[in-house]
Amino acid sequence: MLNFRPIFLVNGTLLLILSVAMLVPAILDYMAQNDSWHGFIAAAFATAFTGSALVLTNRGYKGRNLNLRQAFILTTSSWLVLVTFSSLPFVLSDKSISFSDAFFESMSGLTTTGATVINNLDTRPIGILLWRSILQWLGGIGIIVMAMAVLPMLKIGGMQLFRTESSDNADKVLPRATQISGAITGLYASLTILCGFCLWIAGMDVFDAVNHAMTTMATSGFSTHDDSIAFFDSLSIEVVMIIFMIVSGIPFVLYIQLVQGRPQPLLQDSQVRWFLTLLALSVVSTAFWLYLTQDMTWQHALRLSSFNIVSVTTTTGFSTADYDQWGSFPIVFVFLLAVVGGCTGSTTGGIKIFRYQVLYEIAKSQVNQLVQPHGIFRPTFNGKPISDVAIGSVLSFFILFAFFFSVLAILLSWTGLDYITSMSAAGSMMANLGPGLGDVIGPSGNYSSLSDAAKWLCSIGMLVGRLEIFTVLILFSPYFWRS
Repeated sequence: MLNFRPIFLVNGTLLLILSVAMLVPAILDYMAQNDSWHGFIAAAFATAFTGSALVLTNRGYKGRNLNLRQAFILTTSSWLVLVTFSSLPFVLSDKSISFSDAFFESMSGLTTTGATVINNLDTRPIGILLWRSILQWLGGIGIIVMAMAVLPMLKIGGMQLFRTESSDNADKVLPRATQISGAITGLYASLTILCGFCLWIAGMDVFDAVNHAMTTMATSGFSTHDDSIAFFDSLSIEVVMIIFMIVSGIPFVLYIQLVQGRPQPLLQDSQVRWFLTLLALSVVSTAFWLYLTQDMTWQHALRLSSFNIVSVTTTTGFSTADYDQWGSFPIVFVFLLAVVGGCTGSTTGGIKIFRYQVLYEIAKSQVNQLVQPHGIFRPTFNGKPISDVAIGSVLSFFILFAFFFSVLAILLSWTGLDYITSMSAAGSMMANLGPGLGDVIGPSGNYSSLSDAAKWLCSIGMLVGRLEIFTVLILFSPYFWRS
């Protein structure tokens, strides 16, 4: 029989951490004499009470490890539990925010999607703005740990290519996650502080610098202003954010190895080389298009292209311009870049670069086999042969991604959304990008005008996309629940 006690224990611990985080915006709102601090205190109390109950009733659990089924359930349940309770401050602090909107905003935050339903950000209480940033920052840590410690053990979507242990024993999921999370958290926090300091030096005030540092490192895209980064109109700020968005798009485990005196993995990693090459080619080609078609100087075209293309490719979602108005080529190009995403083990969303590398290797092997029928050609990744199981996982992921994208787009169209909005919203949710295309959810809009049904569908899309599809899908299998 499946033992839920370790699942309850971990979820309770996470809720206690979340309740402590709620006190930070409460204190800021109290100091700023904003009445919304009452909502944060109430939410913190409810969250702490529930978390304490879960921890105290399951504290006698002696097991140290999670088995495979427990790991699958914990991964999905922890995200749903945290999103539900992190919605409470929005509802209790601002009467204009419904639970549907609060759940959407919290899901967007913790999955680092960056889609928002909150208008008039410039006039909102600082506690609400900071809470959005905290959610995304916490989500960024969770995503990195999940990608490097949990999903490889569960062999999700080809993630077994990033296993750091030779053992296939799934009972090592929790200890491995604990080991990795400590190093990741320290590095992640240090880079966030460095990013915030650089943004302050570049011209942001302290509050904006702190918020944008958290959301930049999380490649999430929540801003404190309705005009996003265009509000600042500062080249130096954009340069700082470009650098840290790129840094956040690279596997964090490579930085840990760099700090340990092993720079070779970072310099030789094929996924990093593909990622940086894709960024360079995309920025230059888009800048060239803007220079030829939009009557811009080369310097201005390169500035707009650099920031917005890096933001889209890393699925951050910040913007300094409405790229919907750049013409047909950038619109299609931006959509495709968002689906590609960044490197696995980073905070970015999307399908991930490594899966396209695997597809390329499969195609190359097939072509070579046709040319030399008697030859033996084996797809490789980072110089190592790719197993048939990993190949099957990657191909299955592409098929399921396309399937869920199609279903989500169709369901969104049934809620009354037009073709461009439905398609781009489905892609943005599954890729955890945030902004879509068109006048409604494009870079100059947001998701506030969508119906509640559409918002709940988008929330499901964000969760499924962030948890790599299989993690959620397997819970609906009757075979999974059998002893």
